[in-house]
Order: sequence, then structure tokens, then C-alpha cells
Amino acid sequence: MDDELNTRLKPLRERIDALDAQLIALLNQRAAVALEVGEVKKHFNAPVFRPEREQQVIARLQDMSEGPLASEHISAIWREIMAASRALEKTIKAAYLGPVGTYSEQAMHEYFGQSIEGLPCPSIDEVFRSVEAGAAEFGVVPVENSTEGAVSRTLDLLLQTQLTIGGELALPIHHNLLTLNGGLTGVTRVCAHAQALAQCQRWLSTNAPHLERQAVSSNAEAARMAAEDPTVAAIAGDRAATHYGLQVGDGRAVSYKQLPA
Repeated sequence: MDDELNTRLKPLRERIDALDAQLIALLNQRAAVALEVGEVKKHFNAPVFRPEREQQVIARLQDMSEGPLASEHISAIWREIMAASRALEKTIKAAYLGPVGTYSEQAMHEYFGQSIEGLPCPSIDEVFRSVEAGAAEFGVVPVENSTEGAVSRTLDLLLQTQLTIGGELALPIHHNLLTLNGGLTGVTRVCAHAQALAQCQRWLSTNAPHLERQAVSSNAEAARMAAEDPTVAAIAGDRAATHYGLQVGDGRAVSYKQLPA
């Protein structure tokens, strides 16, 4: 069985290896041209990141593709390729509502790619201040979600600032109930941002009515607390679970869409 499997896989793997060799050569050629583009931009003091140009590139490639790669896969791949090319020109920093593990951090990476340097901020106000002061070139903040409506603090600050909106991202949000061991034995309270608690109130009332509910500054902060205290459960996403070493509990609490700027 294993011999037959390996015999059939061997030529396919060899073809993949050959294609990978071609791809890495082409990617390095592309990066070299991107560096030339960067030099031209420096001469004219043009911005390194042009989101509208990157979206045009992705849309063109999606139209060209005949499959089997889906459009969203093409978008994800080329966003990372372009992010890596940007990083060769200049390290771009984006402030986001922290700490590490928030949905704002996830939105930042999905919009800018993994090569962006993140600056976690303790509040939405601090995100705006960081960009206004030049500590970061961009800021990522929540604007609206489909169950609780607009994030009023973000809208208030947008009216007061000279900063402009550069783009938006619709981010599907999946809340998890997180604990150190994945169970609720010994857990006495559940912590999360106030909006997450409101979004999950029906699930919590049905599945964990005994838990005290405590609002904290962010879902990631709740995850940090849960990582340090076995009596605390947190409502947060997969990124927070991975970063803080937590386990998914008795099921996902709720799913909704949030729109970070």
C-alpha cells in the first residue's frame, strides 16, 4: 500500500517541486522590480502603500484566473506577496486596538498582510493619537458590527480628527468561549468587551447562566486574564486563544460581522 502510494505520488511531487522552483525565481524577480518601483516612489515622495493599486492588481488576477484557485485564495496569496514587497521598501507600522489577539489585530493583518508592524494600543483614542503623532502610518479601529451597530467612540473621533479613512474590511467574527482547559469546572465569571457580552448574552443565558459577566477593555484582555486565572472564562477569537494558550470551551458563542476601518 505505502509503496504503491509513494510510486504514484513521486512524479506529482517532482512536478510540484519544479513548479515551486519556477515560482520562487519569479517571485524574486517580482520583488526586484518592486524595489525599483520603490526607488521611483522615493524620488517623487509617493506613498509606499497604495491600497487602491493593490486592489486593482488582485482584481485583475482574479479575472485572469481559470481555477482551481478561488478568488479569495488569490486575494490572500497576493496580499502577502505585495506585503512582503512593501516591507523591502519600508517597514510600515499600523496602530490597532490591542492588546495582541484582538479582532482589530486580525483585521490589520488581513488588510495589510503579515509583513506589517503592529502597534497595539489600549484604547481607540490611543490609536488615533498614535497616527496623529506619527508613531504609526495607519490606524485600525472597529467601526460597526452587524448585531450591536456602530462603534460610537470611533465615529466621534472620526469627526474630530484630520485623519481620513483609507479603506475598510468586512471581517467575519467568530467568538469562542475560552478557558485554560476548555471546560467550565471551577470557572465563576466570564470576561469580554461589553459589546461581545451583549452579542453573546442569549448563548450565555442558555449555556452558562451561573457565570458572573464582567466587561473589560477588550476581548484580548479577557483572554489574558483567563490565561492567568483558572476561574475566568473569556469570549475571544482564535487568534487570542492561540496567543494566550487557551482552549475552546463548550462551543462557539456567536458569529457576526464587524467592519474595521
